[in-house]
Amino acid sequence: MVQHSVIGYLVWAVLFGALFAWEALGLVGAAGVPTISDVVRAVMRYPVGRWALFALWLWFGWHFFVRGWHFLLQDTS
Repeated sequence: MVQHSVIGYLVWAVLFGALFAWEALGLVGAAGVPTISDVVRAVMRYPVGRWALFALWLWFGWHFFVRGWHFLLQDTS
């Protein structure tokens, strides 16, 4: 069980590292790599993109913040 959580932390570290590297490449202007805000701005241009980002935001919020709150979901009867 302990090894499984270490692998999970490693995967998250790699994902965040890739995200930061992408943003850094975009900020220094390397080979026309867009920044994350450029990508979000392009997606937000269209109403479907706005709804998709809103749904993604709700999904992430549910899975990271609400799903683990068992005390809010308990039956009090």
